[in-house]
Amino acid sequence: MEVFLPQYETVSRWKDRRVCLNLPLFPGYLFVHIPLCERVRVLEVPGVVCLVGANGQPAALPDSELEKLRDGLRSSLRAEPHPFLAAGRRVRIVRGPLEGLTGILLRRKGQYRVVLSLELIQRSICVDVDITDVIPAGHPGRN
Repeated sequence: MEVFLPQYETVSRWKDRRVCLNLPLFPGYLFVHIPLCERVRVLEVPGVVCLVGANGQPAALPDSELEKLRDGLRSSLRAEPHPFLAAGRRVRIVRGPLEGLTGILLRRKGQYRVVLSLELIQRSICVDVDITDVIPAGHPGRN
């Protein structure tokens, strides 16, 4: 059974000190890669409520998206949770570990970020990008 818990690093201030914490990028979600016949085994794990899906059937996220996310987090990619966005200027990342993924472009304090969403679980994260590493989503530009 393959398990993936995407995390991000944040600094929290406590009364007398600052502490570096690793927190889940998608709180409440743990990704597993299993044969469908093993789903009962997963549901028996304490704390597991259900498998994400529709009409009582589990649904899979594309392996390529999860692999790109895993690769990006292994590199120096800075990511953090972000409220789910359904509308905005869609762009495609054309360089780096997240190459090929599409998201919504934001500008914050002179920096560019792309909000990447997992539609299936209605959750998003944002990642810092260089503006030269993105193009409009429908554009046939660089690969």
